[in-house]
This record gives sequence, structure tokens and C-alpha cells, in this order.
Amino acid sequence: MSIIIFIVMLAVLVLVHELGHFLVAKWSGIRVDEFGIGFPPRLFRLWKRGETEYTVNALPFGGFVKIFGENPDEDSISGVDSARSMINKPRYIQALVLVAGVTFNFIFAWLLISLGFMIGLPASLGTTAGEVRDANLVITNVVSGSPAEKAGMKAGDNIISIYTSASRLVEMSPENVADFITSNPAEITFETKRKEDNKKANVTPVDGVVGGKKAIGISMDMVGIVSLPIHKAFFEGGKTTLELTKNTVIGLVGFISNAFLGKANLGDVTGPVGIVGIVGDATSLGFVYLLSFSAFISINLAVINLLPFPAIDGGRLLFVAIESIKRSRINPKVTNTLNAIGFILLILLMLAVTISDVIKLFV
Repeated sequence: MSIIIFIVMLAVLVLVHELGHFLVAKWSGIRVDEFGIGFPPRLFRLWKRGETEYTVNALPFGGFVKIFGENPDEDSISGVDSARSMINKPRYIQALVLVAGVTFNFIFAWLLISLGFMIGLPASLGTTAGEVRDANLVITNVVSGSPAEKAGMKAGDNIISIYTSASRLVEMSPENVADFITSNPAEITFETKRKEDNKKANVTPVDGVVGGKKAIGISMDMVGIVSLPIHKAFFEGGKTTLELTKNTVIGLVGFISNAFLGKANLGDVTGPVGIVGIVGDATSLGFVYLLSFSAFISINLAVINLLPFPAIDGGRLLFVAIESIKRSRINPKVTNTLNAIGFILLILLMLAVTISDVIKLFV
């Protein structure tokens, strides 16, 4: 079931991205030859309106837009219909078409998060403009390889009670739990709840998990539900989208910097196999969690697509910027070759990440 949900989620996010390219290209008078749902081979044509074919294809991983002149050739540069070619449009029009996809991903994330706030979105106490109700102590992160992970504790679990053979924690808060753990080096019993399932986990704190104190390897927060009216939901949704975008950029820049320094760990990157597992966790927690995760993935797709790397939007934008500075067109053979090489490298990277995901399943 998680695989099906992941495919649907990915298809929607990619279609939103391609819809941005499609609409701005049409608005700019650029010829669009095909708008495809899924990837080839083609199954059938839905209809044809003007010069654009609307098709359904066999691989259900999103969609694509075939824009005339996006990958320049002799026909698009100087052919009969070359005036409607993307390569012959002003460079600011080319840039608008290229940036439209990521813009739609950001807007879509904003809409999803805003909808979440309208329905009732999990939020930390004091972090939003609305009143947080039904707050519980929730595990927000579990350190890999820690005693908590080995005991089966997971992010999203509500902590109901904590006790040892000699004492019980009365007032629940992240600070009180941390103090209780450090002051009780023996085995501690955690009663947790995930949806309707209550579980017990017996955990013994150890040194070296977090800082110099004994710990079990969890982060916690008081999390409740916040529901906002439409106008506040859109405002808070916008703020949250900007915050997630900033954190995504910081994380990506840090990873790339470490890669250049030889310190990057491919195991820190989650690919399709790993995301399927996260989708399953989000789905088990509820629909609104799946909305939030979809928004997060949409933001990640947008940020990654803006990287100045050939074959993706950021690389194509870089070529447009270079042409604007030098006031002449880069040889199309050069750009097409670089984009082809970039695409191959991206496929190889995706294969490497997928293999890393599979290995982590068995480690």
C-alpha cells in the first residue's frame, strides 16, 4: 500500500511541476507538442487540442511536457515554425518557463500546508498563531543505533508514562523526561501510543548517545493540534513553507560542501526505497501527516531542481544566464551534450542512492 501511495504522491508532484512549465510556455506563445501523464511508452492519446497532444503513458511516475525548442535542433532554430520555438524567445521568457515548474512546486506545498492548518495540523506548543489543543509529549526523532531504536521506539510515538521499578514520572515534559533518564541509569519502562496501539519499551540509558550524559537517543516535544481559519491558515502556511525551504537549502548546501571536502555520507541521503518507508510511517499517523510530508517532498523537488546542474531546470537557467552575459547563444550541440551527460549522471546517482537504501534495509 505504501508503494502505491508513494507512486501517486510522486505522480502528482511531478505533474504539478510540469503543469507550471506547460502553462507558462502556452502563455508565452511557445509551441507545446505534448503534455504526457506518466512516462513513455505511450498507452493512448486522450485528445489533441491545437498542436498539443494530451497522452497517457505506461510508467506512472509523474509526467512530462514536450516543449518545442527546449532541446534545440535545426528545425526549432530555423525551421518553418521557429518563431514559436523556446530557443528563439527572449531570454527572460525562457527563464520564466524554466522557473515555472519549481514555482508551482512551492505554491503546491504552500496549499498543502495551508490545508493542513485548516484541517488541524500537528504543531509544537507556542510555534503558531493559533491555539494548540490536546498537546501530548511526542518523540520527534530517534537516533540510529540508539537504545531507543533497538527497543522499537519511533518518531511520532506519544509518550504516555515513564517509570522504573522504584519511581514514576508524574509531570510530562521534555525537560522532566530528560532529567528522569539521566538520574535513572537502570532500566526504564516507556509506555507509548501510536494511533490506537499501546506499547511498552524497556530501555537502559547509556553514555555516548547524546553529549556526555546518559541517554536513550530520543528528541521530544509537546505537540498538539492547531486549527486555523482560512486567512490565518494561508498566512501560517506561507511562513511554514518559507521556513522549510530555508532549512532544505541549508541542509543541501551543507551536504554539497561535505561532498567537496570528502566528508559526505551517501547513507544520509534517502532515495525512493527509503521514501516509501517514510510514506508508510506518515500514512499510519494520519492523512494530515501525509499532507505535510507531501509538501516537504514538493519543496525538496523544487530546491533540487534549482541546482545549477545540467539536465535540470537550474542548469538550463545557468545556460540562459551565460547567454545573457555574453549576448550570444551557446552552441546548441554543447548544451544538448551537457544536458545528456547531466541526465546520465543523475540516473547513476539515483541508482547509487537506491542501492544504499536497499543495503540499509538489511543492516
